[in-house]
Amino acid sequence: MEPAPDRTATGLALAVLSACAFGLSGVLASGLITSGWSPGAAVTIRVAVAGAVLALPTALAMRGRWTLLRTNLPLILAYGAVAVAGCQLAYFQAVARMDVGIALLVEYTAPVAVVLWLWLRYGRRPTRLVVAGALVAAVGLVLVLDPFSDASLDGVGLLWALAAMVGAATYFVISADEGNGLPPIALAGLGLAVGAAVLGLAGLIGVLDLATGSASATYAGTQLPAWTALAALGVVAGALAYTSGIAASRRLGSGLASFVALSEVLAAIVFAWLLLDQMPRPVQLLGGAGIVAGVVLVKVGHRR
Repeated sequence: MEPAPDRTATGLALAVLSACAFGLSGVLASGLITSGWSPGAAVTIRVAVAGAVLALPTALAMRGRWTLLRTNLPLILAYGAVAVAGCQLAYFQAVARMDVGIALLVEYTAPVAVVLWLWLRYGRRPTRLVVAGALVAAVGLVLVLDPFSDASLDGVGLLWALAAMVGAATYFVISADEGNGLPPIALAGLGLAVGAAVLGLAGLIGVLDLATGSASATYAGTQLPAWTALAALGVVAGALAYTSGIAASRRLGSGLASFVALSEVLAAIVFAWLLLDQMPRPVQLLGGAGIVAGVVLVKVGHRR
């Protein structure tokens, strides 16, 4: 059954809102990192604040279903540790060394990695359209990295961006599992709680640097209190991004919602340009278009 027009319009608006909220995260984090905040501190506060905001909705969604927590504990732990904490920490580490848009474009090759995983793990042989999409995305990734220019590429930043891609691929695989019975918002809330606990524990034992920086961060030449950026990182780029994305998926279905989510790349590039004066070079923008086109082909071919 096709969604009703009003429901579809609302879903599209929520999906774009979610993409813009997620796209703002790297920009906010980059401003804080430039001001002396460690990536670990920024991501820990983001995950903790988002988890606190979603605590009540999660509890309401789990009423009468708490047995699902026990049966899905390994899944929730993996989701929180890898798809939430690991993915976001790797992305923030990447934006500390690379432009926000470039780091996100590398991360957004995750759908191609998901298809490869399904092929190797379950023998789901990709269609020709999927293979074509993967090749287009690979060429786009080469152009984004721009190895032929005189500009130096931060190898450590690239490795962090690729780690974020693995975390994002894990997010897609676990989120697509509809057989666990967990309400989507509960999975997000529980995952954020686990992610905050993992990051906090890593900081306490000294594995993760939780150094705080100056009391202000600079965006578009204007200094803002650091707590404002941190609050926006947790509430807007965390809780709002997750909840609006879940609401959009319920109205549009996962297929259409995932296509609209690609607008996160455009949102991140625009925010980075406006707030951080970061603009990819023309060849990198061409490569970004190739990655998005390749991911679209992969998703269309995979659905078929």
